[in-house]
Amino acid sequence: MLAQVRTYSLFGLEALPITVEVDVSPGMPFYAVVGLPDKAVEESRERVRAALKNTGFPYPQGRIVINLAPAELRKEGTHYDLPIALGLLAAMGTLPLETLQGFAAAGELGLDGELRPVPGAVNLALGALQEGHKLLLPESSAPEAALIDGVQVYGAAHLSTLVRFLLGQEKLCRARSSPAQSEPDCPFDLLDVKGQAKAKRALEIAAAGGHHLLMSGSPGSGKTMLAKRLPGLLPPLGPEEALEVTRIHSAAGQPVQGLIKSPPFRSPHHTVSDAGLIGGGTIPKPGEISLAHRGVLFLDEFPEFSRDALEVLRQPLEDGVVTISRARASFTYPARFLLVAAMNPCPCGWFGDPERPCKCTPSQRMRYAGRISGPLLDRFDLVVEVPRLTPAELARAPEGEPTAIVRERVLAARKRMQARQGKLNSELLGKALRQHTLLSPASEALLQAATKRLALTARSYDRILRVARTIADLAGAERIGEAHLAEALTYRQSLA
Repeated sequence: MLAQVRTYSLFGLEALPITVEVDVSPGMPFYAVVGLPDKAVEESRERVRAALKNTGFPYPQGRIVINLAPAELRKEGTHYDLPIALGLLAAMGTLPLETLQGFAAAGELGLDGELRPVPGAVNLALGALQEGHKLLLPESSAPEAALIDGVQVYGAAHLSTLVRFLLGQEKLCRARSSPAQSEPDCPFDLLDVKGQAKAKRALEIAAAGGHHLLMSGSPGSGKTMLAKRLPGLLPPLGPEEALEVTRIHSAAGQPVQGLIKSPPFRSPHHTVSDAGLIGGGTIPKPGEISLAHRGVLFLDEFPEFSRDALEVLRQPLEDGVVTISRARASFTYPARFLLVAAMNPCPCGWFGDPERPCKCTPSQRMRYAGRISGPLLDRFDLVVEVPRLTPAELARAPEGEPTAIVRERVLAARKRMQARQGKLNSELLGKALRQHTLLSPASEALLQAATKRLALTARSYDRILRVARTIADLAGAERIGEAHLAEALTYRQSLA
């Protein structure tokens, strides 16, 4: 007897419909899964067999052929356990075929019939919504899928519970989503950072215009403290942005408790692999740069990261997406993040420190700086030195502004950008950049002189204009003045 159960397979952020066809016929015992299954899908045989027997359901003894259609798509993951088990029960007549009509299912089975969570529940729910299907999921994954309005999600902790529900012997309430994650109350406040006025100003400019920031300074100067306070300056995510970020985290298997309303902050260790940073796998999963979408990606010890991984960052920094190609398909993930990097001035970290001497030779310092290519450095809008303050200087340092006050200026500047051009200044390109960054003759002369003196590239020239436009927006100015342009130039001198 043939039975069919609907499920979905995650390809990137999309949930593609998959039909699990189960055929049970008389003959010598035989079991085969076809349709390009991976090892986890092939191993479902033993999980499903044990789950059915330990739950009190019969297991067929004849020929069992399971086809995952369409057959040309690679299938991976353990969420096929539940649809295979339901298909076997329907093929044996334990479940009437009509009870599965209008339902899609996904879930991993334990040997005792327990239903275990699956990644990508939000995306699976979107797939069910597009087809108008109800969705059967493990109880722990159901609230995440219920974040999608318009789809009926039913969660159960055990296979037997779902079977009784389909037979009409037990009622299950529709799953309800958890409330959206609330906006954080600035757990890291700028008020905690003493001194470092220029670095704080650079954070404000970066948050307002979405500009990438590189900080250089000795160990203990406060680079990590500053980076952790940047998300508090960013506005909360809008409804569409929150759903987009939540889908990415769900597809990556990250725990999702309600819609993610706060800008994410990701800080991978410098030993992260290329695939971990960019994304990868047989069916690629989102990497750290996609998990930081609409938020902050902080790379501490910047020169210690793999050169290959850093070079791959160049394209996402420009385009806001990352494309991962495989033999059968290409996957594109959003990756519009604000990059903040921190590095020491030399391998020992003390070059230029007034109190501790540097032990590195000039050649060592050159090799250390050379780990970051010029084209990658050119993509930082802001480069700032963060000097280490002595205890006496820390004691005398005036108290700065709290995050809440700085964030008000950032939000006001962003409103001006949206009203004027509908996007952040860091996203201005070509004609739009020229239109919104008109310079006076004196400002134009200043920029031309700086271009010659600093040997700026065309990309650097445009980035200075964008930063100057952001500084003017923070000041509430309609036009870019000489003071705004001069300040923007101070953040490029370290690249000369």
